[in-house]
Amino acid sequence: MSGTFFSVIMLLLGLFAASCTQTSVPLNVLLIIVDDLNTDLGTYGHNLVNSPHIDRLAARGVRFDRAYCQYPVCSPSRSSFLTGLYPEQTGVLTNQDSLRQYIPDIPTLPQWFRENGYYTARVGKIFHYGVPMQIGSDGMDDPVSWSETVNPRGIDREVHDRIHTLVPNQYGGTLSWLSMDPKDGLHTDELGAAAAIQIMEEQHPSRTDMPLFLAVGFYRPHTPFVAPTHYFELYSRDQIDPVLEQPSDRDDIPIAALADRPKQRELTMEKRREIIQAYYASVSFMDAQVGRLLDALERLNMVDHTIVVFVSDHGYHLGHHGLWQKGDLFEGSVRVPLIIATPERLQKGSGTEALTELVDLYPTLVDLSGLPAPEHLKGSSLRLVLEDTNHPGRVSAFTVGRSRAAWMHPEMNAPNVMGYSIRTDRFRYTEWDSGNAGAELYDYEVDPMEIENLVNDPAYTDTLGRLKRLMELRKQAAK
Repeated sequence: MSGTFFSVIMLLLGLFAASCTQTSVPLNVLLIIVDDLNTDLGTYGHNLVNSPHIDRLAARGVRFDRAYCQYPVCSPSRSSFLTGLYPEQTGVLTNQDSLRQYIPDIPTLPQWFRENGYYTARVGKIFHYGVPMQIGSDGMDDPVSWSETVNPRGIDREVHDRIHTLVPNQYGGTLSWLSMDPKDGLHTDELGAAAAIQIMEEQHPSRTDMPLFLAVGFYRPHTPFVAPTHYFELYSRDQIDPVLEQPSDRDDIPIAALADRPKQRELTMEKRREIIQAYYASVSFMDAQVGRLLDALERLNMVDHTIVVFVSDHGYHLGHHGLWQKGDLFEGSVRVPLIIATPERLQKGSGTEALTELVDLYPTLVDLSGLPAPEHLKGSSLRLVLEDTNHPGRVSAFTVGRSRAAWMHPEMNAPNVMGYSIRTDRFRYTEWDSGNAGAELYDYEVDPMEIENLVNDPAYTDTLGRLKRLMELRKQAAK
């Protein structure tokens, strides 16, 4: 055997061995969770919002166009998808409920990865804590889930005396905003991105021989909408066309469905534009931090061995139905952006209309990572959708929420009623207190803005009956 031939054989054997070794190493996970983000993004077809880095991630992954949270409030939503259980199964139905009070022994998503050999790290808000007052703290974190945690606190947390707000001395539960000089200092999300990149470097699998599960929680665009001035300058107020409350829109909506907040229905057109500008500035600022994470993945040669998930905990209205924030069961509050990019580039750059629930995230990441699945999971893996974006997904997406209407509607006799909503390919059916406090039916094929409640329309009697039966099945399975 000649020396040259022998060298070629050894080279091929080496490449084969390297390939086998690479595929046998568990995949890393980068889970990016943002707060209060709706689908006003370039990749979702918005013609104004500047989100180049989220769009870049979508270009090498799958964008889910019909993804829905299971409860449109921070802690109940996060507790649900981080455990793979529905809200009434976690017991977390308010931001004050403690996850471990109700399910002390259920392994969370990061905990399961940690128990299966991963180094798990949290930066920022993953489990719940109040924004902005608890920024920089552990909040309601789950310590057993993590090998390492970082709680960034930036200049945005220190300037509350300068923030514009609709309700004096309130910054998180109401509309509030501030444009800041970039020279003022680093913001919390900037510090969070830097901390996450440092973890990537220090816990790189090539250094530790351990796969990495890194969860990064960005605060923006949660109120207060605080960002450096140049992000505000991306959006001329003259270009912003606010969604206005339609005349008589609310006449057929049950009071229980109206999660109104103080001073939000009487905003002037100029104030609406100012607030939306601040929201979009916060989105673009957050997008820039996502870009820093993606750049680090590329620089550290981790792209081909890392699953990346980008998701929001729930949606956000910005004026539709007279509603500006979240906590209700309309499409704008419960629909979320969701992007999953895998090393295999499954259906690269595609969108899917498959109905999806956030409770599906846990089983999906376990499946894609080749880990055994814990027995408690209620969601389903999205692998089939990632492999074929024409896959129909679920028959329905299920969301629950406790009515918040009593805050502004004292005439409501039962302030704590539960609402249940299902979204099918064409319809949304919602009932409050099993229908005793009202019900809603919307046909998105003819009424994408949910203006006409069809629950009493004789032409939809059969549809209503079918959706009621489906609702009962979903309710029973989620308890």
